[in-house]
Amino acid sequence: MSEQSMSEQIHAVVGSGYMGGGIAQVLALAGHPVRIADVSLEVARSSRERLIGEAAAFSADGLFPAGAEQLIAERVTAHELEEAVADARFIEEAVPEIPALKRETLARISAAATPDAIIGSNTSSIAIGAMASAVLHPGRFLGVHFSNPSPFIPAVEIIPHEGTDPAVVVAVSAIVESVGKTPSTVADRTGFVLNRLQFALLNEAARVVEEGVASAEDVDAIIRGTLGFRLPFFGPFAIADMAGLDTYGRVFEMLHQAYPDRFPTPAMLQEAVDAGRYGVSKSGSGFLEAPTAGVAELVAYRNRAYVAMSRLLAELGPAPVVYAAGARD
Repeated sequence: MSEQSMSEQIHAVVGSGYMGGGIAQVLALAGHPVRIADVSLEVARSSRERLIGEAAAFSADGLFPAGAEQLIAERVTAHELEEAVADARFIEEAVPEIPALKRETLARISAAATPDAIIGSNTSSIAIGAMASAVLHPGRFLGVHFSNPSPFIPAVEIIPHEGTDPAVVVAVSAIVESVGKTPSTVADRTGFVLNRLQFALLNEAARVVEEGVASAEDVDAIIRGTLGFRLPFFGPFAIADMAGLDTYGRVFEMLHQAYPDRFPTPAMLQEAVDAGRYGVSKSGSGFLEAPTAGVAELVAYRNRAYVAMSRLLAELGPAPVVYAAGARD
């Protein structure tokens, strides 16, 4: 499917709230005509006006291109659900994260859509295979998980179920790329990748606070200034590799002794250490392989990235968040 033909395709978003509306904006700003639907035509029309107003504000703040509100007004239209999806080539379901509601909505979508329409669900946690029986052509159904706020977060999880046609995955990945996002295909497991990791971090953070180790405010400050500081540039595997997998192995041993139900050493980490792969700076490889120009290239990038992040944070200043009294104690 060429870029030009994709831009001529009608897309639909069912569920025009914060997530669905943001997805509609993303599609429209990339040149796609988008139909939105919600529980009623009135709600969809109200959402459309909100999206136009948001686009004007985002443009004024330099977050959207100049004239974005006009583009949204021209390309986003409000419809009843069946009308919205009737001849749409790609349909994104973005209703609240309630399994029964999603199944009911998907059934309505597939009954009204053409047999060759692609139907995506923006679910962040529900297994796609568990919802596939709600659609008439499950081979053309998959998860397409944008993150909040969808206009500004670049990564999108693509989640096929066992019966999804591989060609549909390719087509949806192309659509995601056409709107300036980065698609990553992941297996159909509850929570997928983002929420399994995000909620694991929150779970341990809550335990730290509940055990009296630190306040929520201090936990957030530590994460922002250490792990979170690195994460825009390196994922957890790269961070561990640069620190040294043998070091990580020893830390896991200590954590496992203190918290035996929570921190067993991951098998893939232990296998790397046992094989003498301690990381790019220690042995030349670990989870990573050394860049062509050597480890110095990686270290130089890391240092430039961290200095740039420090400057950005200084420019933006602290986030305007206020912690509840109990979270500061």
